Amino acid sequence: MTKYVIEGGKPLFGEVTISGAKNAAVAIIPAALLVNGTCRIENIPKISDVHLILKILDELGAEIRSINPHTVEITATHIRSTRTSHELAQRIRASYYLVGALLGRFGRAEVSMPGGCNFGVRPIDQHIKGFTAMGAKVSVENGFIHAQVDGGRLHGANIYLDVVSVGATMNIMMAAALAEGTTVIENAAKEPHIVDLANFLNSMGANIRGAGTDTIKIHGVEQLSGGSYAIIPDQIEAGTYMAAVAATGGQVLVKNIIPKHMDCITAKLVEMGVEVEENEDTLLIRRTGPLQKANVKTMPYPGFPTDMQPQITAVLSLAQGTSLVTESVWNNRYRYVDELKRLGASIQVDEKTAVIEGVDHLTGAPIQACDLRAGAALVIAALAAHGRSEISCVQYIERGYEDIAPKLQALGANIRSVEEASESDQPEANIG
Repeated sequence: MTKYVIEGGKPLFGEVTISGAKNAAVAIIPAALLVNGTCRIENIPKISDVHLILKILDELGAEIRSINPHTVEITATHIRSTRTSHELAQRIRASYYLVGALLGRFGRAEVSMPGGCNFGVRPIDQHIKGFTAMGAKVSVENGFIHAQVDGGRLHGANIYLDVVSVGATMNIMMAAALAEGTTVIENAAKEPHIVDLANFLNSMGANIRGAGTDTIKIHGVEQLSGGSYAIIPDQIEAGTYMAAVAATGGQVLVKNIIPKHMDCITAKLVEMGVEVEENEDTLLIRRTGPLQKANVKTMPYPGFPTDMQPQITAVLSLAQGTSLVTESVWNNRYRYVDELKRLGASIQVDEKTAVIEGVDHLTGAPIQACDLRAGAALVIAALAAHGRSEISCVQYIERGYEDIAPKLQALGANIRSVEEASESDQPEANIG
């Protein structure tokens, strides 16, 4: 097991280059199963979730060739199985994208119920609604999602999502790419990684229109062919480094981004007193004065992203005055608050709203990550805190952030990864 040891209280200076988008990569890689040929995927982030999803494809029989740490070639011509490994699939939330990809290409799929970060109930009912509307029979038995279509090919359908769901939008889009006829997804999610998935599929020969709006039309095609595609930069990774500068002070140039994707985060940081200068594919972040209070409500894109909620809460814990953060996307996403309190934050949670009384400073302490974005928030808080913090369970953080410790070190942060003894290495307790 690894932990991060951070000596906080230092402002950040320098440049950081943003990796490929985690939320796009974990959908685009399964979508390669739809392609009858070889697809080359570039700008893949080097994170554990990507490693897992590639391993699952390998076990299904896909040929995977690593060109470099950020580029792979995937050939799914000779898939041996449409049943995923339970052990692997349960470790990653994005494994449910394999249902749409396998069902769309082969007419059947058996995928273990997904795992990933546990911060509330995240049902897959809208995914199942879409697959069923396209003619699939779907059931959940013995921990597996079973989906099959008689005749081997789905048919187009009009699908209205009862809630705006990123996962369901992307999964249905994949399943519909090779379906017979036209599929229309209404009340679709509009996140940048949805547009990226559509662009990837279109580059392989799909016919998808309207991604990025609330109505997406997919005209099914007979097959997808190979090609090359580069994944977009990671909006949330960029936002996390922006939040880190806001919390610690300093000046950092955030490189390899799409500034338009950052507007929802940039606007809130500017409101809090952070200076942001936008260029073609960079943002210069500077904070020299005190942080100001702000109210934040998470919303589907283009609103403030739920995946930035813990990070902005960590920053607001150091702002002057009382701030409110309202989580409108997921339940139970404030589990990390008790860890921030260990650092000295003053936060009270009432159902979906956190009331944050800004404090003068935080103080280092031992803390524990409970999920990916919560872990990022703890890193931010520890970087700003006076003294030493030790963050355990950092495997959650490494699910979605490539080389976070080295990147922060390059900005002047005093952070290091330390191997700690696992439970099996600890001496047995004397219970007799």
